[in-house]
This record gives sequence, structure tokens and C-alpha cells, in this order.
Amino acid sequence: MNEAKIKTLEQVREFLAGTTPVKFTGCGEDGYRYRHIGEVLERFGYPRLPKPDKGLILRYLERTTGYSRQQLTRLVKRWRSGNKLVKAYRAPSHGLPRKFTDADIALLAETDVLHNTLSGPSTRHLMRRALEHYGDTRYARLATISVGHLYNLRKKNGYLTRRRAFTKTRPTRITIGERRAPVPDNRPGFIRIDSVHQGDQDGTKGVYHINAVDCVTQWELVATCEKISEAYLLPVIQALLNGFPFRILGFHADNGSEYINHRVANMLDKLAIEFTKSRPRHSNDNGLVETKNGAIIRKHLGYTHIPQYLATKVNALCAAYLIPYLNFHRPCLFAEDYLDKKGKIRKRYPLDLVMTPLERLVSLPNATGFLKPGVTLDALREEARSMSDNEAAERLNKARNKLFLSIQNRSRHVA
Repeated sequence: MNEAKIKTLEQVREFLAGTTPVKFTGCGEDGYRYRHIGEVLERFGYPRLPKPDKGLILRYLERTTGYSRQQLTRLVKRWRSGNKLVKAYRAPSHGLPRKFTDADIALLAETDVLHNTLSGPSTRHLMRRALEHYGDTRYARLATISVGHLYNLRKKNGYLTRRRAFTKTRPTRITIGERRAPVPDNRPGFIRIDSVHQGDQDGTKGVYHINAVDCVTQWELVATCEKISEAYLLPVIQALLNGFPFRILGFHADNGSEYINHRVANMLDKLAIEFTKSRPRHSNDNGLVETKNGAIIRKHLGYTHIPQYLATKVNALCAAYLIPYLNFHRPCLFAEDYLDKKGKIRKRYPLDLVMTPLERLVSLPNATGFLKPGVTLDALREEARSMSDNEAAERLNKARNKLFLSIQNRSRHVA
């Protein structure tokens, strides 16, 4: 291409407007382009041009050389500093010399097999000791290896064919719920929940009782469902949350998957309820509801197998008879902290702190501020006074005996 006749800026504009990109080919391509750049810059007096015309010349050189704007800027800067535009680099005639051979890689694999693949620094120290302390010349090169390059050699095919490292599957960390004990700070509404299975019979599962207890007042709700899958359990949990007379502020469970799942977490998040779960080796985190499982569930509903199809009847018993008895008529022990002679905090259960959950709720400062809309302390007291404690217990026992008698009759009939 002979472009030496292009001597004016107007001719450059016409050239750019009427040509397609030009690519140079052939031997000495870069050297020819460098000479061409120098000639064009000299011909148009590039240093004396205004900035718009300098941009025009650079666009012209982009078209005729195929170089990028950044590369041309660097070459122009070199030309203006008085340096000759020549090719200052060349491709290497051969690759970088290889320091570590296949034998070194095999020796590294052998060392890792013997020592069960230690860390990089430890393995390098072993290889240095093998050379310096025990005179094993096979480690002459490996003793000088850097820790970073040691890991590179462990990725080589020669190493992998000799040494395969397998690691156990790491458990996935479950981020649902905060792993700590609830801190109610003498506020009702922080419940602890647990599941109680009513036994198996001939390989058939029984019903499940869901036991929820408030930390401060020991207000307790019990519900029964056929299974603890999401389809059965979520409506029960929702009903329990709605059944407490005060607003629910916290929800604490052990690490069972029936509670630690995204469906339960999303439901609690919508209700703005704090979700916590028990910590390892801290059995007291959910100790309150565990004690209620034995003192309430097992004492009143026993250990006998109850078929799943009777879950609705058992749940009706809990709602109509067991829950009113527990919260209005059954006394609970409440602890107070004190310092012993050694300065250790201990608990005791004085007689003046034995009261029903309703009495405990009434005794709290600003108890009415925790109640749900439409619930009043007077209405709760009126419901508690509708029958005596003995009448409520007798009523519960009759209903429970009638239910279990029907279960036994059904079992004999089936047998």
C-alpha cells in the first residue's frame, strides 16, 4: 500500500470515510508498521497539531496499522521522546527451564503417601530433613521447593496418577435459627417447643404430641397430629401460636428437622418471632419443655400406642380438657436465684412462688401490655373460676378414661 500521497488532513478524512480497515500481512509486519507510524507522524507534524487533528491522525493510524488506540498512544509517546520506533521484544525460542522432573513428582507422591498428605510447610520440612539430616540425595531439588510450587506439583497428572486424596463429606451448616438460649427477661411470649411420639406397634407409627411451654409463665399448650411432616405440623404450630393469650416473641426448639426447616423459619419470620435453637452440650436450653414432656404428656396420656387415625380425638381432648386444666388449675413451681456461701448462683423454689400459669401471668408487671388484642385478664380469671381445681381434674380424668377405653375396645376388635 502506497499512502505517501496522503499529505493533508482533508485527504485523511476522505480516506477514513471511504475505506474499510486495512490489515498488513507478510514478513517483518511489525517493523513495517513502526516505520509507517513514524513517517505519518513526521509528515503531518503531529506535535504541532491541535488536539482534534491529533485524534484524526490516531484514527488514521488505527485504520492503516490495525493497532489498538492504547498501543498507538504508547508508540506515539515513545516517538515524541526521541526514541526510534523498533520492535523491542521477541518471542522466546524455548520455554522456561524445568527444575523439577517426573522423578521429583513421583518422590513427592511417595512422601505424601507415607505421611498421609501433610500441609505444604510440613512436607517441605520433611524433605529438607531427609536431605540434610539423613543424607537422602533424592531430595536434593525438592528440599529447595517453595510451598506454593509444592501445591502446584500436587496438581500434576504424574502426581495424581500415584496419589489420590479423599476427604469425608463435610456437613452442611444450617443457618436456620440462632444457636443460643432464649432470653425472655421476665417477658411472657418466649415459648419452647418439642415433639413427643406416642409409640410404635407392629411397625405402625403412633400419633405425635406437640408440646409448647412459655418460659416465664409456664403457660402450656398441647396439640396432637398424625405425623410430623410439613403438611401436618405447620397448621398445628400455627394453631399453637394463635392459642397463647399473649403475643409470641420467641420460638425455641431443639435441632429436630421438623422445626429447623425453611417453611417454619419463613412462617416465624412473617410473624416477626425470634427463632432460636439449642446449643450442643447445653441440655438446659430446652430443659423446661423436656420436663413437661414427662410431667404432663406421659403422666396424662401415657406410653400406650395410639393409632394415627385417632389424632383428631386426642387433639380434641387436649383442647377441651387438658389445656384449661394445665393453665387455670394445675400449680407450677417457679424458681428464684440466690447466692450461696461460695458466691455461686443457685435456684430454689419457695412456697410463695407456687402458682398456676394464670396466676403467674397476672403477677407480672404490666401483664396487660403483653396480651393479644381482645384478650383480657378479667376474661381469663372468669374462665378459671368457672369450676374448681378438683372439678377440672375430675372432668379431665373422665374424658381421658373414656377415650382410652374406646382405644382399647378398638384394639381388641381389630385383634
